[in-house]
Amino acid sequence: MARELGLGGTERQLAEIALALNRDRFEPHVGCFTDGGFRARELREAGVPILELGVRSLLSGSVVAGARRMGAYLARHGIGLVHAFDVPLDLFAVPVARWYRTPVVLSSQRAHRHLTPGVTRHLLRVTDRIVDGIVVNSRAVARELVEQDGVPPSMVRLAYNGLDTRVFRPDGERAALPWAGAAVIGTVCALRPEKGLGTLMEAFRKVKVAHPGVKLVIVGSGPMLAELEAGGDADCHFQPAERNVAPWLRAMDIFVLPSLSEALSNSLMEAMGCGCCPVASDTGGNPELVTDGETGLLFPTGDAEALAERLALLLDRPEHRRRLAASAQRRIERHFTREQAARAMGAIYEEFLAP
Repeated sequence: MARELGLGGTERQLAEIALALNRDRFEPHVGCFTDGGFRARELREAGVPILELGVRSLLSGSVVAGARRMGAYLARHGIGLVHAFDVPLDLFAVPVARWYRTPVVLSSQRAHRHLTPGVTRHLLRVTDRIVDGIVVNSRAVARELVEQDGVPPSMVRLAYNGLDTRVFRPDGERAALPWAGAAVIGTVCALRPEKGLGTLMEAFRKVKVAHPGVKLVIVGSGPMLAELEAGGDADCHFQPAERNVAPWLRAMDIFVLPSLSEALSNSLMEAMGCGCCPVASDTGGNPELVTDGETGLLFPTGDAEALAERLALLLDRPEHRRRLAASAQRRIERHFTREQAARAMGAIYEEFLAP
């Protein structure tokens, strides 16, 4: 269950799991507050039923009607396990599923909790006490839950995000950029402060001094767009958020994820799958994807000088850059496919359903 079924990393992972779960063991249903979005169409086309709860806000009267609708659905279909995938559904679906005596109730923590402070974080801690387990997508998030939120380690289960490698692969369509033949540094993300894009812009300005032909592409939308555009120049291209980012990733030689906070980045995985050489800050789950010097490069979080040094190294040594990119792509194919993610999630479901 998730708030909606449109653009977003959590929505993508929910859809991938629902589509790839073993049908010999599971019959997946998807629940959401509002189902508008292309993920809903994908799921329906694959025969996955969708329950729209009609909840407009957790502070509105629609919550009561939505809870009754969910309870009736659980009973009608004999649902054995409810898994909330995001914060709004952790807060709504977990207590509702418990009230209607669903045998197994799981929540998720797919981002660092300091991004949801105050009352919301307190309420999440309440849900921690009434679920059977909490599914995380990185070891970094698991450590945070245990050390900062007091969750018993026995309740935490790890299921890494998975990628559809039929879509995110090196060969395929490439986005047309306004420059020809230039080395391209790029990123794909929501343009929010925690993504550390100021660090990338500063590093790009530094690296251009010795590499004047290099270009920067930023794909995404968000509140920082105006600020970033003001700090850019003719060597920077800003592209609004795209549903299909694979062609943009294939147009990048080096993918940078400069996040100040990150759980397990879908964008970083997608870039690796598309054959980019990844450079990521050493925060959160990034080191669980990028092994420094083997499948890409890491740099100290927020350190523009260190990032510039690593970009310069890759620009000066294109063969080394290509080796790292190839190694990153192999890592995704071997360990982070959607089929592997679905098997890991299925094993978690089996474990909790077995008793």
